[in-house]
Amino acid sequence: MKCVELLAPAKNLETAIAAINSGADAIYIGAEDFGARKNAPNSLSDIEKLVNYAHKFYVRIHVVINTILNDTELDKAVKLVKKLYNIGVDAIIVQDMGLIKAAIDGKIPPIQIHASTQCDNRTLEKAKFFNDLGLSRVILARELSLEKIEEICENTDCEVETFIHGALCVSYSGQCYFSYANGGRSANRGECAQPCRKKYSLIDEKGKVILKDKATLLKENEELREQLSYEKNQHYLYENWYNDLKDKTDYLINNIKKVIDKVPTFIKTIVNRLFGSQSMNLKFFIQRYDEEYKTKQENE
Repeated sequence: MKCVELLAPAKNLETAIAAINSGADAIYIGAEDFGARKNAPNSLSDIEKLVNYAHKFYVRIHVVINTILNDTELDKAVKLVKKLYNIGVDAIIVQDMGLIKAAIDGKIPPIQIHASTQCDNRTLEKAKFFNDLGLSRVILARELSLEKIEEICENTDCEVETFIHGALCVSYSGQCYFSYANGGRSANRGECAQPCRKKYSLIDEKGKVILKDKATLLKENEELREQLSYEKNQHYLYENWYNDLKDKTDYLINNIKKVIDKVPTFIKTIVNRLFGSQSMNLKFFIQRYDEEYKTKQENE
């Protein structure tokens, strides 16, 4: 049986250390530039401190460089990768094919490269493509069904990483231009304004209000996904980038760990937003996280 690796996001050094202390097996974090969360940058000095602390506990550090780069930024990104390699970062998470080509051409040091979910990794063919290029891991799109995840895991040699908690894009990661079209903020440049989550009114041609102030682009379904075999899937990550509360990070990781440790073959889940069979974005807790966390805070 393969071991499960739980990856946690970190907004900064403080929350990264909290995640490590709570039992995370790996951390993914943004650097000074080129992260898909533009408002969560970290200095090389802080990342080096994090690496030194994490490696004491055999925790891996993955740095995201997963925006689309323009021609003037590629050299700067290559230099950033070299600096990250020199301070001991374990892997980089990338989207831009120019950076991958730089690795193939030997322009960056031999650091592990993971294909970001921003690469729109929703097919077996895409996973095999990145595997053939030499990338060590593919981070799957969050929209995939359990059956699709299983198909990819069984038919590719590279490592597979799957989201189990976090935001689920209405469109496909890396292929959505709603934010840019709506307000000039590109998701592929780390600036998504998440307009798909906002409330809208639906009005017919006669001016009749059919829906008013509703999340019209979000659809909830009563079907729950309850089992995810980790014999076929090695790496789980959750998404909570802008969280800067250490106790909240600790609480979330410990609940996920309890579930992983409790059931040896399957992860049983409870979702806190219902979803259909098109989605395997498992927002799971032993009990509903937001409600239990608030209750915990009120009692303290």
